[in-house]
Amino acid sequence: MNYISVKNNQTISISSIPELDYSVFLEQNVFTLIKGSANHCVNFFGVPHADKIKLICCIANDELHTINISSAVVDTKETLRSFSKHNLVFEKFEREIHENFGIKYYDHPWLKPVRFPFNRSDKNSAVANYPFFKIESEELHEVGVGPIHAGIIEPGHFRFICNGEQILHLEIQLGYQHRGIEKLFIEKKKLLQRITLAENIAGDSVAAHTTAFVNLWESLCNYHPDKNLMFARTLALELERIAIHTADLSAICTDVAYQLGSAVFGRLRTPVINFFQKWCGNRLAKGLIRAGKNNFPFTQHLADELTDLLNEYEKDFEEIAEELFSLPSALARFEKTGVISKEQAVMLGTVGFSARMCTIKRDIRSSHPHDLYIDLQHQPLIKTHGDVHARARIRKKEITQSIKYIREFLKDIPQEEKSTVALSSPSPNSFTISLVEGWRGEICHCAITDHNGELIHYKIKDPSFHNWLALALAVRNNEISDFPICNKSFDLSYCGHDL
Repeated sequence: MNYISVKNNQTISISSIPELDYSVFLEQNVFTLIKGSANHCVNFFGVPHADKIKLICCIANDELHTINISSAVVDTKETLRSFSKHNLVFEKFEREIHENFGIKYYDHPWLKPVRFPFNRSDKNSAVANYPFFKIESEELHEVGVGPIHAGIIEPGHFRFICNGEQILHLEIQLGYQHRGIEKLFIEKKKLLQRITLAENIAGDSVAAHTTAFVNLWESLCNYHPDKNLMFARTLALELERIAIHTADLSAICTDVAYQLGSAVFGRLRTPVINFFQKWCGNRLAKGLIRAGKNNFPFTQHLADELTDLLNEYEKDFEEIAEELFSLPSALARFEKTGVISKEQAVMLGTVGFSARMCTIKRDIRSSHPHDLYIDLQHQPLIKTHGDVHARARIRKKEITQSIKYIREFLKDIPQEEKSTVALSSPSPNSFTISLVEGWRGEICHCAITDHNGELIHYKIKDPSFHNWLALALAVRNNEISDFPICNKSFDLSYCGHDL
């Protein structure tokens, strides 16, 4: 077999990953493993390998709950056939490989920069001379938005080509705040430093990215977490989902000038994040999730407080949600706005609710479960229309589903176990992959160790990496005034993308 199949959070020796001739590598991943909406690329990246580059491709099979991994070693002086020519799912992965290592493709659609990292291959590549797509016409005009953004979100630039008010094309330029997170995972040697890095990949996905890291690290160290640890991580993930989905519903209401919805949803988010403050001392859940231990055991007193919180929240949430989704003026802005078809979603490899909005059941909680999701039998919630309305409705339905899950969790709070087993050193010459379903979608962390068990490569993929292009396609043929509502209905991450 030309690939090795692994489960989520499984550690294998790096030598067990088949090393293929590049042509076989391409044929296998593009024409065999990626077929059908149940299969998708969860990661594709390069690793320095002597004076060459080893390419590692990870294709998930959501029906068999496996991840098929293969590799190929290529010379940076070669010009390769691109995966993207045959399947657009690989487009941004290959652009990043080109940017990082200078690998050339003779048939890639457009090898534009992705992040402008400090260690990029071409130092002459700069944000200032980004090659935007252009249409020469006296009838069309361009509208630029950004890169300066109000508030605390990081900058991005949106370049519209419009015919009057109609958007014909949108190009999204990112990479303004590249922080070198992946490189820092290698440079920082202490576990606490690395966990702190994971907590700061994206401020709205602290629980999700940190869970991905600690699950990966425990696998590397052959450590099996007890139910108390898995309980805390799963509960934090579902609370984070409730908090951010609620905040996004507030922002969506703001963008259609529905002030009551904006105010009520905004208020409802606050007690949820305040509960994290009571639990671990931080409203974003920083400090809560740790590898091999739990510094903040969940108690019955906390369970009682959370139950009271959910009782109050659910009553007001259901009332304002009913108002929002029956309000003609809101529905007029939601329905048939920012549409992505199933064919487009499959073509782009979208993840999370950006896939589930058009019938694709892509959800790590059911396809590659971890922690308490292993026994939960989670059923992804899907919609069919792929528009703003579908994305907003999925948020509402997922909040209700998460509340149901949390109520079940609270019926069986595991007792804190004083483990006598400490984390060992990471396995040498190993590869580990960890998948987590954050509120935005699929997160993937990969790690490679050397013969001493030291990290030599760490690769992070936020769901936004898949989904930014979906936003660009969603706004086509919409009026430019619809861009804010389209943008917020996806709510993609700048920092999660730029790393």
